[in-house]
Amino acid sequence: MTTRFAKTTLSTAVLAGALAFGGAATAQTYPDRPVGMIVTFGPGGGSDVMGRTMARLMEESLGVSIPVSNVGGASGNAGLTQLRTNPADGYTIGTLISLTVASWASGLGDNKPEDFEVISVIQSSPSFLFVPANSPHQTAEALFEFAKANPGAITVATSGYGTQDDVTLKLLADAGVTMENVPFQAPAERYASPIGGHTSAIYEEPGDVGQFIKGGQLIPVVVFSDKRHPEFPDVPTSAELGIDISGLDNYRSLAVSAGTPPEIVAKLAEAVATATASDDWKEFCSSTYTCITPVTGDAAQAMVRDFRALIAEQLAN
Repeated sequence: MTTRFAKTTLSTAVLAGALAFGGAATAQTYPDRPVGMIVTFGPGGGSDVMGRTMARLMEESLGVSIPVSNVGGASGNAGLTQLRTNPADGYTIGTLISLTVASWASGLGDNKPEDFEVISVIQSSPSFLFVPANSPHQTAEALFEFAKANPGAITVATSGYGTQDDVTLKLLADAGVTMENVPFQAPAERYASPIGGHTSAIYEEPGDVGQFIKGGQLIPVVVFSDKRHPEFPDVPTSAELGIDISGLDNYRSLAVSAGTPPEIVAKLAEAVATATASDDWKEFCSSTYTCITPVTGDAAQAMVRDFRALIAEQLAN
């Protein structure tokens, strides 16, 4: 009996050692095949452009191709569910953005902060309300005054229900400025909706609609931040108009599923750091008004948890 137990223990130890060696070897040789990138929103939007830009730049560091697939739907949760349920081996990475984190606090989907390991938060920007150039409401004061007198008559194109777009509109409604949320899954359709007269305004970051701002088709009327945006110094904050809505900036990160080996996460983080230090990335983030010092490690994880808690607190008030 004792001898058989010893043999079994020895065999188990050998097997465990072999598995451990195999795991270490996998981490050492990672990546040895393409790494998939899931963009959690449709083609043409800010997340898509960020994901594709980062994939291209990371390919140079990792030495493998990074094919990109768009898995939109449910305010980004459809793509994140796919990321979460794929093997935690570093061969699938995805975009994780604050719009989706906000939706968790709103009860959308079953994803949680602890389901993901954030590689790096690499973009952030406050959001604005933009109106078309031919709008009868050329200032936030005029827009808000009309919305107060005509609840629901102002329609706003957003990225979806449960996002901070939706939360911001609810906070405005609490202050008496009631506007109708009109969600669009496809970014291109959302951008075009106010210009084509389908909605009265759009809630968006300036980088995502930069071409329409520069082309004179969209006018920024209010920024939801604690201070005016340096690139749009004439645009008032909502606090200046008596409605203090800030801290809901739209940030974008790259993540893998929880349980991905730390050595692999470290390799991905190094590739992202190299990418964000490149001139190509600096030019890209500057043109989209999204440049930040990347946030990694525990601070990145805390950023996601804290944002979810902030949205939950806002919704509870």
